[in-house]
Amino acid sequence: MEFIYTIQHISQILHATSAIALPDTQIQNLLIDSRTVIDPETSLFFALPAQRNGHEYIKDAYEHGIRNFVISDQNYNGVYSDANYLLVENVLKGLQKLAAYNRKLYDVPVLAITGSNGKTIVKEWLYQLLATDYNLVRSPKSFNSQIGVPLSVWQMGKEHTMGLFEAGISKSGEMEALAEIIQPTIGILTNIGEAHAEGFSSGKEKLLEKLKLFAGAELLIYAPEYTMGLSAKELPGQRKFSWSTTTEADLRVMFIEPIDGRSYIRAKYKGEEIECLIPFRDRASVENGIICWATLLALGYSPDEADIRLEKLTLVKMRLELKNGINQCSVIDDSYSADISSLAIALDFLNLQNQHLRKTLILSDLPETGKSNEVLYEEISSLIRQKHLNRLIGIGPNISAFAALFDLEKEFYASTPDFIEKFPGLHFSNETILVKGARKFEFERISKLLTQKIHDTVLEVDLNALAGNLKFYKSMLKPGVKIMVMVKAFSYGSGSFEIANVLQYHKIDYLAVAYADEGIALRRGGITMPIMVMSPEPSAFEAIVKYKLEPELYNLDILKGFLNFLPDHEHGYPVHLKIDTGMHRLGFDETDVDDLLQTLKHAHGIKIKSVFSHLVGSEEARHDDFTRYQINLFKKITERISQELDYDYIKHISNTSGISRHPEAQFDMVRLGIGLYGYDGGLEQNRRLQTVASLKTTVTQVKQIKPMETIGYSRNGILLEGGQIATVKIGYADGYTRGFGNGVGHMLIKGKLVPTIGSICMDMCMLDVTGMDVKNGDEVMVFGHELPILELAKQIHTIPYEILTNISQRVKRIYFYE
Repeated sequence: MEFIYTIQHISQILHATSAIALPDTQIQNLLIDSRTVIDPETSLFFALPAQRNGHEYIKDAYEHGIRNFVISDQNYNGVYSDANYLLVENVLKGLQKLAAYNRKLYDVPVLAITGSNGKTIVKEWLYQLLATDYNLVRSPKSFNSQIGVPLSVWQMGKEHTMGLFEAGISKSGEMEALAEIIQPTIGILTNIGEAHAEGFSSGKEKLLEKLKLFAGAELLIYAPEYTMGLSAKELPGQRKFSWSTTTEADLRVMFIEPIDGRSYIRAKYKGEEIECLIPFRDRASVENGIICWATLLALGYSPDEADIRLEKLTLVKMRLELKNGINQCSVIDDSYSADISSLAIALDFLNLQNQHLRKTLILSDLPETGKSNEVLYEEISSLIRQKHLNRLIGIGPNISAFAALFDLEKEFYASTPDFIEKFPGLHFSNETILVKGARKFEFERISKLLTQKIHDTVLEVDLNALAGNLKFYKSMLKPGVKIMVMVKAFSYGSGSFEIANVLQYHKIDYLAVAYADEGIALRRGGITMPIMVMSPEPSAFEAIVKYKLEPELYNLDILKGFLNFLPDHEHGYPVHLKIDTGMHRLGFDETDVDDLLQTLKHAHGIKIKSVFSHLVGSEEARHDDFTRYQINLFKKITERISQELDYDYIKHISNTSGISRHPEAQFDMVRLGIGLYGYDGGLEQNRRLQTVASLKTTVTQVKQIKPMETIGYSRNGILLEGGQIATVKIGYADGYTRGFGNGVGHMLIKGKLVPTIGSICMDMCMLDVTGMDVKNGDEVMVFGHELPILELAKQIHTIPYEILTNISQRVKRIYFYE
C-alpha cells in the first residue's frame, strides 16, 4: 500500500476514543488473529467478537510484538502502557469502515462477483485472463465474508489498475456492508443455488439480497436463468450484459461439444456466430468459463482475443494440500497463487504442523505483484524471519538475485529444471516442506518428486470444513464450557497429527484417544496439549507417564494398579474417573462410589482432572427420559465426590448429539466426536454441518459386456442385455466391504449414480456404466459432499462411524486447507 496510514489518522477515520502511546506508528497490515502476524510493528489488531472474545487474545498479540489494537471493551483500554488503543462501539464495523475508506481513495474499475457457487473460480480465471492488461488486486483465496471482504479491499494501493473481489452472504442484511466496502463498478452474478438457503425466506429474497452488491454498478453481467421473477427494471446496473444457454441473450450459447477433455462452445453474439474452446469438460467449469467469456466480451475484448485467452485457462488449485513425503517428510503443495498474502497464509499453515522440528520453504519468483523486486523480497525476507523457518530453497532469477536478504540456511536455483537436475544430490528428511510457486515455474514437478507415490484411491480431508464444524459446536456452548475432542481410531479414520494440529491451533482444551499408542503418536507428532487415554492397559502405564498422557480410570482394579505403579515421590498425576450411568461398558457404578472415595482419601499420587460419564441415546427423542435419568444420576454421584475432594475438577457427560440436543448436560466440558467430521444423529440431515472427508478413486478400465456374460467372482454379476462396465481401484482391502456388492452400493461418475455389479474384490470392484461416456482415469466418488456417507451407511445397514473407521491405512490421506 502506498497511502500512509498513521494510528492517529485511523483513529479519526473510526471516530475512536484513543489511548495513543506511539503516535507516529504507521499501519500497513490489519490482523484478526494473534497467530498470523506478518509485520508486528506495522500491524493493527482488531479484537473481533467470536466464540472466544478477540479481546482475550490481546495478550497473545502483544507477546507477538503487536502494539496497536482496535477494541470495544473499555476494560482492555491501556492494559499495556507502550501500546496504542482505539476504542470503538463495534470492532467489526470499525474494520469495515476502514476498508471502505481505503476503497474510496482509488478511482479504478472494481469488478465484484457474487452468487451461490463459482465465485472464487471465476475470480481466479478472470485474474488469469486480465493480468496482462491490468495490475490487479484480488481477494486472497475465498475471502468473501463480512471479515474477508474488508481484509481484501485493504490491499488496494495506487499501483493497482483494477480490483477483483468476491462477496458471499448467508443471511439477509449482510450485503449492504459489503457493497459499501467494495463499491463495484462492474458486477458479475454467477448463479443462484441452494447454498446458504436457510438464511433467507425465499429464493427471490436471496437473489435480491445478493443483487444489492451491484446497486451502484455501471455494468451487470448475469444469466436470465438466475434472475427469473425479476423485471429488467429490478436488475441493478446502468448497463447490462446477459448470457444464456436456454434463451435469447447478448451471448446466446447454441451448443457445447466435448472434444479431447475440452469443451467447444458456439454462441451467437451481435448477430454473428462466435466460438471458443475451454480446457475443461465438467459442467461447473463450463458454466464458469462461459461467465468469463461473457465478461471479456462485455469489457470490449474481441471474440477472437477472448477465444485465444480462454483456451489458455489453467486449473485453479483452491486449497493447500498436505501429503506424506519421501524420507518421513510432510509436503504442503500450494501453487494456488503467487503473491505475498497467499504466501503468509501458507506459512501459517506450515507453522501449524508440529510433526517435524525442521521446516523448509521451496519458493519461486513471485511475478506480477506490482511491487519492485527490492521491496518484494525484503518483505518476503521479513516474513520468513518471523515464521522461524529453517531452510529456504529459492528458484528463479529474481529471488536468486536477492539471496543476501535471507539470513537462514539457503540455496538458489535459476529454474525448475535446474533444481530437478540437482535433486538427486539434495537431502530431505524428517521435515515439513512447503512448495510454493507461480504457475509458470511448474512446481507440480517438484511436488511429485517430494511426494510418496499415491494409490489412486484417496481420502480427501477438508481441514477448513473440520474447523467450521468445530466452530458450529462451540457456538452452542455456554460461556466457560470447555471442549474435548475425540481423536481415537485414527481420528475416525481421518488422520492423526494432521487433525490434532488443527485442533491444537484452534485451542481446544483436551484430546481423547482410545489407547496409549495413539497418544504417543500424537506426542511424537508435536502435540503438546492434554490427552486423555480412554483404555489404559497396565502394560502401558510406563509409556503413559513418560509421554505425559492422562489415563481414564474406570474401576478399582485399574485405579489401584496405577497408584501402585506410580513412584512414591509422585504427587498429583492427572487422571480421569469414568462413571457408569447406563452405558454398562466401563465405569464405576453407583454402588462402587463408597469404595472409590475411600481409596481416593489415600491416593496422593494422583489428582482428579475430570469425572465423566457417557450418554447412550442422546441423539434420539425416544431416549430423552433415560438421558435425563443419566444426567441426574451423574449429578448425584459427582456431588458425593465433590464433598470428599478438597479441590475442583471438570465434570462432563455430553457427547456430539448431547451438545446439539441437551444443553442442560454441558456441565464444565463436552466431548465432541463424530460431529467434528460432519455427522450428528441428533441433527436432521446433519443440518449446518460440513462434509469433511471425501473418498475418491479412479476408473482403471472400461469393458463392453455381451448379453448374458457374467462379471466377477462366482459369476455373481450379469448384464442380461449386455452393456458397459468400469473397473475402479477400490475393494474390501481398502474398506469398501463386500456388502456393497451386487448393486447394493452406488458411486458417482460425472454426476450420475451408478451401481456396483458383481462381487467386491480385494483391490477393485466393477460398476455398471451402460450408456455413459466413461474413460480410463475418470474420477469416481465413493462418498463425499454429493454422495453423503449416510447414504452408504443405509445401503449396508450400518452407521457412518463404521464406514469411516474401516477405510484402510493403505488409502492415502490428502489434507486440504484454504
